[in-house]
Amino acid sequence: MLSTAARSQFQTISSAAKGTALLVVLENVGYISGLDLPDWAMTVVDTVTEEYAKLLLRLLGAHRRYDRVVILEDAEVSNERMAAALFDLSKGHRVDLLLLVHGQKECLVAYRGESYIDGDLFNRLLAAYRQDPSVLNLGIVYGVNCYGASLAPIWLALGADAVNGAVGVNWFPEPSLSLFLARWLNGAAYSEAVETSFRWARRVGKLFWPDRADGCEDPHLAGSRQIVYGRRDVRIFDPR
Repeated sequence: MLSTAARSQFQTISSAAKGTALLVVLENVGYISGLDLPDWAMTVVDTVTEEYAKLLLRLLGAHRRYDRVVILEDAEVSNERMAAALFDLSKGHRVDLLLLVHGQKECLVAYRGESYIDGDLFNRLLAAYRQDPSVLNLGIVYGVNCYGASLAPIWLALGADAVNGAVGVNWFPEPSLSLFLARWLNGAAYSEAVETSFRWARRVGKLFWPDRADGCEDPHLAGSRQIVYGRRDVRIFDPR
C-alpha cells in the first residue's frame, strides 16, 4: 500500500481533453493454484470467471464511463493482438489497461497457458514509443496478475501514469477487482482505489490466514500485497 510519503509524490493530472478507452485483457486459463483440475473443469472455471468479469464491467458502469471498451479474450490474448489494440486505441484515446490474467515474473500468461505476453510485446512497444511517444497514450494499468510489481517498470517506461502490482502470488483477485472498479469508476483517485480494495481483501484473507505466532504476516497475504507506482495520481473523470 502507499505510504504517506509515497502518496505525497502523486499529483492529479490535468491535460488536454481527449477520448478515453478501456482495454481489457481477459484470460483466466481455468487454473486454480494448488488444484490439479481436469480439462473440463478448467474450461468451466475459465468460462464462468470471464463471463463474471464482463458482467461486472457492465454492472459497475465501465461502458458508460469510457468512450470505448475493447476486450481481448482467450485466443485474442497474444503479443500481436495486444500491440495492435494499444496502437490503434492510442490514436484517439487515452488508454486505461485492465489485466485480468494470470502472471509470472515479468510476463503475463496468455491463451490456455501455452504462451506468454512477454518481451515480444514489450520490446516492440518500447522501440516504437522511444522513436515516437505519440504512438502510445497509456493512462492507468490495473492488474490482478501474480508478480504484477515486476512489470511496473515496463508500463512506466511506456508512459503510464500509475500502475499497481502484487509483489508475489496474488491470492485475492477478488474481492480486489470488484472493489477497485467500484471506487475507480465512481471517481476515486487511482491510488485510493487500489489501496482500499487491497485493505478489504486483506481483511478477508486474515479470516483464512491469520498472522503467524511470531506476529509476521502469513505468506499468502504478504505475496498478495499491492504496491502503486507512478508519476502522478489520476481519476477517471480528469481531463485526458
